[in-house]
Amino acid sequence: MAPGHWLALALWLPLMLTAATAEERRPCSPNKCGNHTISHPFWLPDRATGRSCGSPDFEVTCKDKITPVILTSAAISLGFAILRVSYEDRSLHVVDLGKRYLLQQAPNSCLVPIWNTSAKLSAPFTISPGSLGLVLYSCPEAAGAAALALGGGELVRTGMRCGNESQVLVRAGGRYNGTGGYGRYEGCDSAVMPVLGANGEANASDYVRLIDDGFFLTWELPPPQPE
Repeated sequence: MAPGHWLALALWLPLMLTAATAEERRPCSPNKCGNHTISHPFWLPDRATGRSCGSPDFEVTCKDKITPVILTSAAISLGFAILRVSYEDRSLHVVDLGKRYLLQQAPNSCLVPIWNTSAKLSAPFTISPGSLGLVLYSCPEAAGAAALALGGGELVRTGMRCGNESQVLVRAGGRYNGTGGYGRYEGCDSAVMPVLGANGEANASDYVRLIDDGFFLTWELPPPQPE
């Protein structure tokens, strides 16, 4: 290559790298998913280019082109469907899609494990402290029968199942604390999720509505991107 061409390349390459860096740091433009407007700090990937423009914690997918879904820290989790966003209050009304999937009684529904909801959230998100708790127990038939006998009427048998092997029982757990302390039964796996309830109470027999009504998350803003 002639010396002049090397000089041109040397001058051109930094300009291209600067332009590429600027493109990577471009601000996230508001976008639509169904009837929802997705704005900063949330963002939808550019389907044509696959480019991102924000923090991975705030990436939103557009399920079936109508439902915005936040992905989670648990790789095999289904994430959280967004029902409403308040950008002023930094608040999200969401539904745990993994628990909703259980309601559908899919044959292999427990291939998606029953997680504590808090275990699926990335650091910027916090469950509203006003939430109530609903505890789900995945129990083989014998263990489930024993749990129901010990539960003193607090446990409710649901129509949810983990494949053909285990049934799911639920109980209301009072104020949500995110980790446990809601009672365990031998042979049963347990997980706790936040729910809204009504008048400060949650009725376990109303588990379908409680799961479908979702709960609230708040978030902390991500640090500003470098200029």
